Amino acid sequence: MGILTFSINVTLDGCVDHQEGAADDETHAFFTRLLDESGAMLWGRTTYEMMESYWPAVARGDVEAPPALREWAVKLDAKPKYVVSSTRDDFPWSHTHRIDGDLRTSVQKLKDATPDGVLLGSGMLATELDRLDLIDEYQFLVHPRIAGHGPTLYQGGLPGTRRLELVSATPLRMGAVAMHYRRAV
Repeated sequence: MGILTFSINVTLDGCVDHQEGAADDETHAFFTRLLDESGAMLWGRTTYEMMESYWPAVARGDVEAPPALREWAVKLDAKPKYVVSSTRDDFPWSHTHRIDGDLRTSVQKLKDATPDGVLLGSGMLATELDRLDLIDEYQFLVHPRIAGHGPTLYQGGLPGTRRLELVSATPLRMGAVAMHYRRAV
């Protein structure tokens, strides 16, 4: 059985707005490594649509991009992608599949069928999956910024505190810190 890892950019004050992170070759290499180590991506519909609007064009070469971004885009394009959506069933991006039905059952089946693990990249979906005790590990890229606005990590709240064990903390040159945690037993 594979694990479900939640990974996202986050500012020091918890903001997960995708425009607030500082992107450079090193941060893209961090996420490319996570992608390489996982068997599939999992998103909510909103995140999928944001990703779908840009990355396939980069992978095709329709958009000018530096090598690190192009590498990410090509690997993402080839990776199986799963989307939780109750309102959309047409996903034209290559290797994209809809997750529907009971969320707990569907995501557990995806984890069971993906021995290399599933990488979750949606903040709102992460809140729901954490409420269902389905997230096993967390890989946050904490940026040296205070955004002063939302959306924020776990903005919808959780039923209780999650105790985590630190696996690693790796500072990057631009000041971000890659934090890897797993759920404490």
